[in-house]
Amino acid sequence: MTTLSIAASDGTRTAAQKIKPKDRDGVIQALRAGVVPRSGIQLVQVGRAGEVNQVVQDVKRIADGGSAVRFIIGDYGAGKTFFLNLARSIAMQSKLVVAHADLSPDRRLHASGGQARSLYAELMRNMATRTKQDGGALASVVERFIMEAQASAKASGRKIGDVIQERLLPIQELVSGYDFATVIECYWRAFEEGSESGKAAALRWLRGEYTLKTEAREALGVRSIIDDASVYDYLKVMSRFVTLAGYSGFLVMLDECVNLFKLVSAQSRNANYEQILRIVNDVLQGSAESLGVYFGGTPEFLMDSRRGLYSYEALRSRLAENSFARNGLVDLSGPVIRLQSLTPEDLYILLGKLRHVFAYGDQDRYLVPDEVFKAFMTHCNQKIGESYFRTPRNTIKAFLDLLAILEQNPQAQWQGLVNQAEIAPDAPSAGGDIIDDDKKDASGAAGSSTTGSTQTSPDDDLADFRL
Repeated sequence: MTTLSIAASDGTRTAAQKIKPKDRDGVIQALRAGVVPRSGIQLVQVGRAGEVNQVVQDVKRIADGGSAVRFIIGDYGAGKTFFLNLARSIAMQSKLVVAHADLSPDRRLHASGGQARSLYAELMRNMATRTKQDGGALASVVERFIMEAQASAKASGRKIGDVIQERLLPIQELVSGYDFATVIECYWRAFEEGSESGKAAALRWLRGEYTLKTEAREALGVRSIIDDASVYDYLKVMSRFVTLAGYSGFLVMLDECVNLFKLVSAQSRNANYEQILRIVNDVLQGSAESLGVYFGGTPEFLMDSRRGLYSYEALRSRLAENSFARNGLVDLSGPVIRLQSLTPEDLYILLGKLRHVFAYGDQDRYLVPDEVFKAFMTHCNQKIGESYFRTPRNTIKAFLDLLAILEQNPQAQWQGLVNQAEIAPDAPSAGGDIIDDDKKDASGAAGSSTTGSTQTSPDDDLADFRL
């Protein structure tokens, strides 16, 4: 194990501010459960200064009317979801609207059985802002747009309806933007009339929850709904709308992209990869405005030549690494960010921060001295090798479990407990390939041919076989 020369510099000594019990409990409970805290991430962030700086640059670019796309790649337990949540926090503090969702068998970028619309609905339900960080911010974004229009109408002496229609003109010029603008007007009328049912109908449409066009037409007078084929178009419309509401931009975060890799049908996979290619092209060509899209996935999702993104030649060429980034040299400016492993020194600092958070930010309540960090890390290194700091999720959980025992059993001595800590190497979650039941995709009726980039690979010959 690398020799540690940090001594007492654990990054917490200068922190004098106490931590609120709610914030402390949220962080500790999440980490002990092996999941990423929704808030308070900054309390335990260490290392990866370069990667964080790239996120800051992306946020600035989006706020200036530009766009960004990133693929956050790391092994299981390496901190992908943690990093995405950190980026989410940075974006919200910079007045961006953020929406996040995990890809799953029922939620993906392309489908014809409602899975893409389901992904859009999940994104809208999880929409968050600086003042509504737990999600459910769609209604407040729409009402902020109305409030901005009301203030402008009052200042200019114009009718608010005229101001709203004028402000929505840029929306109407976009693909799928006309009905979106119509629904916003419907929400405004319901807002003025105090009609909760009218507002609920408009929000239901904006969340992509209508499945029948006739139902939407009866409720709102619009001819279209958000369906599988129009998801990305509406994400671009939403990015424009949030800027009209006074926000700096729109950041979409899609985690667990390995579920696209797991799709058995080559046609379904490639159809999803084509949507990703469309996003990458829009960003690289400057066609998207005030929009950022972050994907979180494993190395196999990116690099597997049979089923990963690299199996799609157009994506492989666009996501290829800088050939000069070798021998310790890194280039974080490209679309792909490979999360570098934490160093032992980083983990040492992290353990200090965990102790600090566990003690509510009060040094007088520390349960263990600094000596425990090196002893604990030495034990972990002996148990599972270097993976203890490369994929630190289980290491963190074990350390917090140790602190919990010491808190509830004051007579216990940490020296005798450290060597009893059980740490297992982090492993992928259970779950095999996803059998695609999207009949349209599986049969090729979605417009895909059997040639070119959607060609079925040999390992998929029996993918759609049914008895």
